[in-house]
Amino acid sequence: MKTLISTRPLANVETPLLAVVVGQGQPAPLKDAGLERAIASGDYKGKKDETLLVYGSGKAERILLVGVGKAGEITRSAIRRAAAIAAKRARGIGTKSIALAVAQEARGGLGAAELAQVVIEGAAQGGWQFTELKKPPEDPKPEVESLELVVDASEKNEAEAGRRIGDAIAAGYLFTRNLQMQPGNVCTPSYLAEQARKLGTAHGFAVTILDKAQIKKEGMGALLAVAQGSAEEPRFIVLEYQGGTGAPIALIGKGVTFDSGGISIKPALNMEDMKFDKSGATAVLGAFEVLGRLQPKINVVGLIPATENLPSGTAIKPGDVVKSHLGKTIEIINTDAEGRLILCDALSYARRFKPAAAIDAATLTGAVVIALGHHAIGMLGNDEALLAEVRDAGERAGERCWPLPLWDEYRELLKSDVADVKNSGGRSAGTIAGAWFLREFVDSFPWVHLDIAGTAYLEGEGAGHAKGPTAIGVRLFTEFLLKRAGA
Repeated sequence: MKTLISTRPLANVETPLLAVVVGQGQPAPLKDAGLERAIASGDYKGKKDETLLVYGSGKAERILLVGVGKAGEITRSAIRRAAAIAAKRARGIGTKSIALAVAQEARGGLGAAELAQVVIEGAAQGGWQFTELKKPPEDPKPEVESLELVVDASEKNEAEAGRRIGDAIAAGYLFTRNLQMQPGNVCTPSYLAEQARKLGTAHGFAVTILDKAQIKKEGMGALLAVAQGSAEEPRFIVLEYQGGTGAPIALIGKGVTFDSGGISIKPALNMEDMKFDKSGATAVLGAFEVLGRLQPKINVVGLIPATENLPSGTAIKPGDVVKSHLGKTIEIINTDAEGRLILCDALSYARRFKPAAAIDAATLTGAVVIALGHHAIGMLGNDEALLAEVRDAGERAGERCWPLPLWDEYRELLKSDVADVKNSGGRSAGTIAGAWFLREFVDSFPWVHLDIAGTAYLEGEGAGHAKGPTAIGVRLFTEFLLKRAGA
């Protein structure tokens, strides 16, 4: 989607669709008889998510008002959501271009740079649709190809700076969302590795891909154990962005390209959604797309263990014991607790980079959905300062996190009679037990675990989003990295 900053008066904006974000109880943002009548009559109030579409009498063919609610409730996320609603409506109408403005009273105190960034992020979210695996429909709706953000002339330079960040995040977001949607027979571990390689080529950062033989030589027994049931070979992907000095930030993403549960097989109902079990990995790749475009002054390493988890005569079984990259032995209780197995080898591998901090993202547990539903990321870690920093990044990104405890008492859930640790503690405290397992393999660096199982994809349409993948993590990672870089 192409974007541009415009300083034309709203009455002079010539466009198929002019969307204006307004607050509750505010007057019409421009002179138009239809708008003025709707507001004066009380038919339109500007409540959150409330929309009004009229056919304009001026240069704009259509005018769309999108409400963000009361002045005291307007946040970055509220404006991002309003922009998404506008873009989704544009897609439904079938217009290729949209002009968008935010009324001064509806900005919630945001400066022009922040405003431009979140509007573009929201438009990318709302305008997205995935059609590449379908034949063209009889009545095709074109993509939203361009967005014109209208601001005051005095804010143009500041808005341009925000546009640059918004464009990069939107590109990373769309890259991730499209990759999440690819089915398991397309997006295999080797396919995921190839996407990483293409990113490195496009943006000039190093990418190392370990194949099965190299993974075995490296001693990643837990990753190999998960992979041994599939005909598709695993890959271990390392991305290295070098833009600054000092120790790197490590981003680690779970890359299970399809998860049947293995021998501990999942129910058939909705198993097709297990193509989204690679969402942590795709978020890391999306963040590297953003890094390549923005070139911030920071060093970042991305680590992605990629595999399928399938049942077969060669698959790992409950009761088996495997040796991890760190050297600890693991008793397999449940083969469907496979994400922690591949991540533990990645966390151990991360030691060689001596990271300043490590953040992993994984669709790790169904328990986090029971605990937090589909609105919050479960967050656990070993460093309170880093936890607070990640949570703050999530607030700015609109990808909110909620902390859960990693008290020592929970370690009892993972005690094994035959190995150093077991991979499942049963039904109790499932999200915490999963994170405690990972903590066993974190050595000498601050670490935060993000359980995105409830937020990686959505089962239905929303006001500002389509059904399916959310690219969760891309914006959070970006906000965290940019702040660390001082950008």
